[in-house]
Amino acid sequence: MQNIMIRKALIQDKTVLLQLEQAIIDAERPYNQTIKLKGASYYDLDNLLQDASSNLMVAESNGRIIGTGYAQIRVSKQALEHVKHSYLGFMYVVPEYRGLGINKQILDTLIKWSKTQDVSDFYLDVYNENDAAVNAYKKVGFVKTLVEMKLNINSD
Repeated sequence: MQNIMIRKALIQDKTVLLQLEQAIIDAERPYNQTIKLKGASYYDLDNLLQDASSNLMVAESNGRIIGTGYAQIRVSKQALEHVKHSYLGFMYVVPEYRGLGINKQILDTLIKWSKTQDVSDFYLDVYNENDAAVNAYKKVGFVKTLVEMKLNINSD
């Protein structure tokens, strides 16, 4: 494997993080045609970078950020046994670095951090048709538990 370092994201990484966010949005647009063509944004990066209940990590190779992921401690639904959980998001590796286990390294780091926050349950969202992502998450132990459905009554 190449010389890859997993580290906490810094405020000065924000420009690159915004670019990677757009790469995710572009990659997910085929799965959801209602994503805005311009001005789409998924993440509150300022909050993810500064909030103590969030841990935004990056993978870096030769000074270049090549992957991202965050864990955010959230309050769980009242019906669940656990009071809080980690929500995982911004999971992305640039195409030329895929298949090297970088996503797993980031996930392992986020899971370790979450354990220090006394959290043992993890959730994430992934488009059902995104087979590559679904299979990658299944490979590390995630299982499907809920399907989000939508209806747009303005469509012809």
